Amino acid sequence: MESAGDFLPVNKADMKERGWQQADFVLVTGDAYVDHPSFGTAIISRLLESHGFKVAILAQPDWHSAEDFKTFGKPRLGFLINSGNVDSMVNHFSVFKHRRRRDVYSPGGKAGKRPDRAVTVYSNRVREAYKGVPIIIGGLEASLRRLGHYDYWDDKVRRSILMDSRADILIYGMGERAIIEIAEALDAGIDVKDIDWIRGTCVRKKDAEVYEDDIVLPDYKEIASSKEAYCRSFALQYRSNDAVTGRRLMEPYDEHICIIQNPPQKPLEREELDMLYQLPFTGEVHPIYKEQGGVPAIEEVKFSITANRGCFGGCAFCAITYHQGREVRSRSKESILAEAEKLTLREDFKGYIHDIGGPTANFRMPSCEKQIKHGMCGSKDCLFPKPCSQLQVDHGEYLDVLRSVRSLPKVKKVFIRSGIRYDYLMADKDRRFLKELCHHHVSGILKVAPEHVSPAVLQKMHKPPKEIFDRFARDYDEMNSRLDKKQYMIPYFISSHPGSTLEDAVELALYMKESGFVPDQVQDFYPTPGTLATCMYYTEMDPFTLEPLYVAKTAEEKKMQRALLHFHKGENRNLVRKALEKAGREDLTEVLLP
Repeated sequence: MESAGDFLPVNKADMKERGWQQADFVLVTGDAYVDHPSFGTAIISRLLESHGFKVAILAQPDWHSAEDFKTFGKPRLGFLINSGNVDSMVNHFSVFKHRRRRDVYSPGGKAGKRPDRAVTVYSNRVREAYKGVPIIIGGLEASLRRLGHYDYWDDKVRRSILMDSRADILIYGMGERAIIEIAEALDAGIDVKDIDWIRGTCVRKKDAEVYEDDIVLPDYKEIASSKEAYCRSFALQYRSNDAVTGRRLMEPYDEHICIIQNPPQKPLEREELDMLYQLPFTGEVHPIYKEQGGVPAIEEVKFSITANRGCFGGCAFCAITYHQGREVRSRSKESILAEAEKLTLREDFKGYIHDIGGPTANFRMPSCEKQIKHGMCGSKDCLFPKPCSQLQVDHGEYLDVLRSVRSLPKVKKVFIRSGIRYDYLMADKDRRFLKELCHHHVSGILKVAPEHVSPAVLQKMHKPPKEIFDRFARDYDEMNSRLDKKQYMIPYFISSHPGSTLEDAVELALYMKESGFVPDQVQDFYPTPGTLATCMYYTEMDPFTLEPLYVAKTAEEKKMQRALLHFHKGENRNLVRKALEKAGREDLTEVLLP
């Protein structure tokens, strides 16, 4: 078990023990301090440390006054602020806007340790504590709110978080390159107000010059009052989110102020990712939380290994495209093996690696040769509506990684829990991956995400047709039969996604009844900033065509669509009956409600 001295300082005494008079950066986070590479705070702080910067961690400060923000004194270079691994509003509220009673990123799972809109609140408290100190915000909450955005909880279009937080620089996406460039610029004595050129950052500027290649977005007033303008702005942002082809975006506000979004940073290459994951993470929760029951979030990732970043899957409801990007990069087999070997040496290792994956586990490489030099296609997806003719489909390298890890002396089993793209698997004519997946890497149940079966809804989701899922389900069953394994599959579905009518929900319920799938979980569509589906939800339009689409917005209809997917539950009988009547499908009452 690591001691407090193995972690970065969490109080003034820790600083003195290290002989520090002053920290270079104070990193403020809404999560408890967990020094594991699945946590953004750990990645950024250890990376800065490796470049010679002194970083202190201010985890879950009391935000009701500025006092906690003075814990370490004024940092030499600035404050770094994130809300934690999860958006604070998603962390706090269910899709029906009920406040959650548990927070797995807090000690003992206790809720209430961070404020709503944590990045904004923390940033303004820092301004109270120290006037003029540089403030850099980042992480998921800042990244997905970098420009004007629809806010589901307020049900309105809010300004860029840079405006409300009064921070100096916003880092969007995966911030390793950007944070080092900013740190080195500050260390060189450059005023934070002049650090406005770094890729992967946004800044607030007055009377900014517009260059020839810049894209000037509709101004904030326009997107807040016109849904068509909001769609046009979103489409421009969506198509300029590539490191090769992305251009500088400008979103005007009042008084000659605009938010400038510099082009995205290039993704870290394999060697850089390997170096990042070799940093001296303890892999543990800080000992200060031991008496409070630890931090539950560590349990899911403690014996998991992040193998890749980015996703070219392009699901409309997922923020990965906007945050991590569509270009996939992965760690080397040697790097993954080294981490796995470290895990096997832990006293509490029981022989099971819970996951070797990432946003999509079976993506290991860029989707095609073209994208490396010319960038991702702006107007087409790699897998939707069918795999692109240029798509490189190859599971060989991933299989090599899995075989190598499962051959380690103390490893009993290696699972894949972060999810596979079954359409990518089905595009692979070589069936070795499916065979080894079933033989070695399923813990009795494989979870996959077809999300829906209605062609109209799948089209809006940017997901493959249900026939691909049906083929995969058959192949999965046949392979398990050949291997003499009793393993099952649980599909995940989303209710009330933009474009989904009650009739579509009935179609899905009937499909589930006929196929025998009983969903373990049904996810209600949750409109979160930055996703294509959220733009559809707010505007009730497809932002690329401006064609209108149906959106279920009332709580009653959302509950009916959800109930249809859990038609087998007794408590849903009345809602299912009502939904069938409203959809004009009373003929299915005896089928779904025997």
